Amino acid sequence: MPRPRPPFLRRQITRHGNAVWYVRRGEGPRIRIRGEYGTDEFWRAYRAAVSGALPPEQAKTRSASLKWLYDRYRESSAWADLSAATRRQRENIFVGVMKTAGGEPFSAVNKKAVEMGKDARRDRPSQARNFLDAMRGLFRWALAHEHVKVDPTAGVHNPKRKKGPGFKPWTEDDVELYQKSYPLGTKERVWLDLLLYTGPRRGDVVKIGRQHEQLVLDPHSRTMIKTVSFKTEKGGELIEVNIPILPVLQATLDAGPTGDLTYICGDRGNPLTKESFGNAFSAAARKAGIKKSAHGVRKIAATTAADNGATVHQLMAILAGPPHIWRSCILGRQIGSA
Repeated sequence: MPRPRPPFLRRQITRHGNAVWYVRRGEGPRIRIRGEYGTDEFWRAYRAAVSGALPPEQAKTRSASLKWLYDRYRESSAWADLSAATRRQRENIFVGVMKTAGGEPFSAVNKKAVEMGKDARRDRPSQARNFLDAMRGLFRWALAHEHVKVDPTAGVHNPKRKKGPGFKPWTEDDVELYQKSYPLGTKERVWLDLLLYTGPRRGDVVKIGRQHEQLVLDPHSRTMIKTVSFKTEKGGELIEVNIPILPVLQATLDAGPTGDLTYICGDRGNPLTKESFGNAFSAAARKAGIKKSAHGVRKIAATTAADNGATVHQLMAILAGPPHIWRSCILGRQIGSA
């Protein structure tokens, strides 16, 4: 029989396939156990964690290392609860922070230091916001677990967003040029047509697939139509949307290629993250002579859907946005056909 595991000792496999060990009492903080499992070093660290003391090597560095605090934060449930995209974004921020201040005492980080870090990124407001979000996450966790007595990010305000022209919207000429470059039967055609005839953001469109298909009653035509049903975030809440699969989109999906779990897939049929999809779509568009991104397709999606027979109610389902957007699309179609 296998030997029983010592109390409070847990094992976890990271996304890189590595095994890590930690001690956790109930819902308390996780304490990472360093060293190879079974060695004297490992068991010394385990006994120290169970007793509530810090291993000697960690006790020496605790008061003098922002890196130590960051490592403990990454072992916490607060870090694990973040989305994969948010973790990657914050890891990128912390790479620079640790490079310049990782060896400094985390107790020395004050409001002025956080303000200076934000101001150093003033020419890149989005980076400044990401920096502040990352530092808030770290020190709010540290405060909750009594590593610090004061949150140095408290009272530090987000930089103002610079209003720009936004993403360039696609035109009907852009759509025609892209579709000529990528006919039915290409993955690039699936990418565009899903954006055109469903209208979700890239973070949603990469997740939907055949398992989301269902038949629902269209309140306008009183007939059963095929839709894709999924949850999307709006106003900080998850809401369920039902988007009709128009015949023109069904033809594209039938021609494929599509993945097993998602309509959108890469070269090997694998699902794509929103970042990978965004980059791949922009590259495909540039190859077709269009210097625009997936974000801009959403702005023409309602018009395109209306041209292909979507009703007012269906446009509301597709966009799930402010009424003036789909109303203007329908009005434009009516004027154009008058």
